[in-house]
Order: sequence, then C-alpha cells, then structure tokens
Amino acid sequence: MPQQQFDAQGKPVQLRSVRELDNLAGELYRKYCALCHVGVESTQSWRGSHASGCAACHFPFNDNGTYQGNDLSLRNKWPHSETHRMEPLPTNTVCIRCHNRSGRIALSYQGMNDGNNGGVPVRNAFPGPEVISGSRNVTQIQADIHHEKGLECIDCHTSRDVMGDGYAYENMYLQTEVSCEDCHGSALELPKVKIVARENDEALRESRSYQQQVYSGDTLVLTSKGRPYSNVFYRDGKVVVVGKRDGREHISKVITGTPEHQIAGHERMECYACHSAAVPQCFGCHTQYDQSQQGMDYVIGRKTRGSFSETEDYRSLYPFPLALDQRGKIAPLTPGCQTFVTVLDADGEAQLEEYVSTFKGKKQLRFAPFYSHNTAAKAVGCSECHANLVFLGFGQHVVEGQNVESTLLCEKADNLPLDGFMVMQQGDVQSFSGVVREHSRALNDQEVHRILAVNQCLVCHDQPKDPIYQQPLDYNRVEECFNRAAVTQ
Repeated sequence: MPQQQFDAQGKPVQLRSVRELDNLAGELYRKYCALCHVGVESTQSWRGSHASGCAACHFPFNDNGTYQGNDLSLRNKWPHSETHRMEPLPTNTVCIRCHNRSGRIALSYQGMNDGNNGGVPVRNAFPGPEVISGSRNVTQIQADIHHEKGLECIDCHTSRDVMGDGYAYENMYLQTEVSCEDCHGSALELPKVKIVARENDEALRESRSYQQQVYSGDTLVLTSKGRPYSNVFYRDGKVVVVGKRDGREHISKVITGTPEHQIAGHERMECYACHSAAVPQCFGCHTQYDQSQQGMDYVIGRKTRGSFSETEDYRSLYPFPLALDQRGKIAPLTPGCQTFVTVLDADGEAQLEEYVSTFKGKKQLRFAPFYSHNTAAKAVGCSECHANLVFLGFGQHVVEGQNVESTLLCEKADNLPLDGFMVMQQGDVQSFSGVVREHSRALNDQEVHRILAVNQCLVCHDQPKDPIYQQPLDYNRVEECFNRAAVTQ
C-alpha cells in the first residue's frame, strides 16, 4: 500500500504510480523523463551522471562518474560518486547536472546558453567553447546578478523547496517558497521578519552545516510561505543574505517606496517581468513514438516495446512574451509545451502524425509562466516593453495598419505563429494558444491597447522616476497630447 499523502490544506491525496499510467504520457515519462529525475540512477551521461534519491545531490559525481576518494580499491572505478563522503551543502555543479534541460535554469543562472544544441565547431574547428551532456555547445550570456555577486543556488532555495515540506503539491511552483519580495520587499511592503525564540527552531538546526550559524535571538527574514530563512538576517535595518558555504555577507537592496517601483499600473508586475535579461524559449517539440523499436523503461529497469525521439524547430532568449501567471500577475512565458506527436505502429506505419493534443477542449499549443533565473539589475526599457509587440505575445511580426502579421508560422498549427499566441486584425486582439496554470491567461484586448497607448507618453517622459507615472494614466489626456502634437507639426 502506498503511503498516505496530504495536500497543503491537509486533505488526503490519492497518488497513482507512474507504472500504472497506461497512456502515451505515462510511457513518455517512464522512457524519456525518468532518466533525468532522481527516482533512478543515471550513470551513462558525461557531465550529467548522478545517483538516485537523496544521493543524487548529496553524493556528487565528477564528469566521468568515477570514484576519486581514499579507498584505493575503488579509485577510478565507474560508476561511482566522486567520494563516499556525504556533502550536506550541494554545489552548483550538482544542480546543473539536472537543471540544464527544459527550462535550463542552472545554465541561465550561471550565464550559459546551449542554443546551438549540437557539437558543431564554433571556435578553432572545435565544439565549444564548452561542451555539456548531450554533446551540446555552451556559449556565454549575461549571468544572473545573484550569481555575479557570488550567491549559490542553495543560498536562495531552502531545503523545503528542494526536498519538500511533507505535503503533496500538484505542481512544483506550489512547493517553491522563495520569492523576490522576501529579500527585496515590494513597492509598498518591507520584507517580513521574525525573531528566533526557541532553541529547537528549525532554522538553528538547518544552519549547523553553515559557515555562519543561527542563534536564539537572531532576527530572520521570512519566505513567501511565512517560514524563516536559515541564512537571511535582518540587522540594523538591513537585509543580510549570508552564503551558506562561505559565510560571505551580501546586503540585499530593499526597493520599498522607490518611485520606479511604484509606477501606477505596474501593481500586477512580477519583479522578473522587468528584470529578466533572458528567457530560454524552445519552439516546436516534435516527439515521435516508434512501436517497432524498443526503449528502456527506467522505472521498471528493462526495455519494452516503444522508443521515443525528439527534434525541435527554433530557440530564442530575448525578447520574451508576457501574460498573467497563476498569481494573477504579469510574468514572462516560455513554450510549455508545443508538442507535435507522431506515433508509429509495430510495422512502422504512422497512426498519428504531428498531432497537437487538446487543452481546455481544443487543439492548441501551450505557453507557461516561467522564471528563468537570469535576473539583471537593469530592467527592460519602458519604451521597449510598451512598443515591442513580441513582449505582448505576438511573436516575430510585421505591422500593417491595424493588423499584426506573424512571420514565424507553424505549418502544423493552422498557419498560426510558432513563437507567439496573439493576433491582431483591424485593431481587435485575440489569443489562440493556451496559457497553462490556474488563473493564467494571455493579455486581453483592453490590456494590450492600454500598454500600447502608454508608448505615446514615453516619447517625452522616458524616465521611470518621472512623477507623472505615480498617477493613474488619464487616457483622454493622452489623446489630447497626441492630437496637439499632430497639429503643431
């Protein structure tokens, strides 16, 4: 009998094993996804090997999966973790072994991009400048500001983020308890804090492995779920983030009350809608399931009929579309997922060809709200966001009068854009792709026209600290200014 699970409200949750999922999605997980997830050991991937379960993070592998510890009988043996010493604080190298696919957040955080996606020579007739698992080139992009300041993944993420808090969540983002506002505050509210009062407080226990420990009487900053961080202190009116491994202290800038963060109409903006420097976007995922071949089922540990393969159409980093996320705030999107499925039977004959699955009752591609872990101190320019229709979800395009014509079309999706989810015809805006997650949706017609209207103001008022932006926008006044400018020309 499986162990009883409960959701965050304490209600019982019945979870089925992936062994029981007798459908194509279950088959895909067992044969394609499960190798990278920590339920099974992965020892076949150069620079990507890892153990399973807890050992996946706490017994780190080197690039070749060989033992390099003091036991001479095992030295250079494969497959083994580099040492047999448990590491209480996993390094960024551990994180990147898994988080280099799909959202690629570990790559983006450290300023790397695998957009070339193959071992094609790029420098001195060799691949590179760096090569990672899957024979992929990695080139340099702007790194996340937190990485540049010396913060590791574990310095922001808590143990509950990574290992759970005892509840079963339907989606990973519901388990994550870290938010930008925790350390930086919001436009109107300062970071929330709590004094450590008990000697058995969880933060004290967690900090035992840190360079700088927590003691009773310390004031700690709270996460978005109201739990104390074990390495973020509030001292003398300042938020101090302490590196768990090295003990370095970083003063977090609090933005509460600053004019550029109190712009009227920006109340729904996620911090990273403006402060993301790049958002990895992979368009067109063509998945083939061939029942004439055999593939390894990583859950049961043996090969069975059916093998998967994937190809893609196009990748991009910037600009990126915006829409409403599960919190009702405006956030970046990434394809999630634009899957075209082909199924070949045991004779190699196509039973489904480039099939687009249904979402909310109709066949449509999907986008998902996404934080890319590529935060920049400098925000996206106001005029760029308000004038570039890519940010509004139109993809690559040309403007013809009151129509927006897409230029990157997908032949498998009724001639609709692959890199966008909006169309404009005679000034009317409609969305045609699904935005996943509860409460999420594309910007509507009214919101798009309001965003574009502000661009007229930015011609003269191009600074976010301009006092005019502390007031709600009077669209009649905008029209008057626009008409007056036309008359004086």
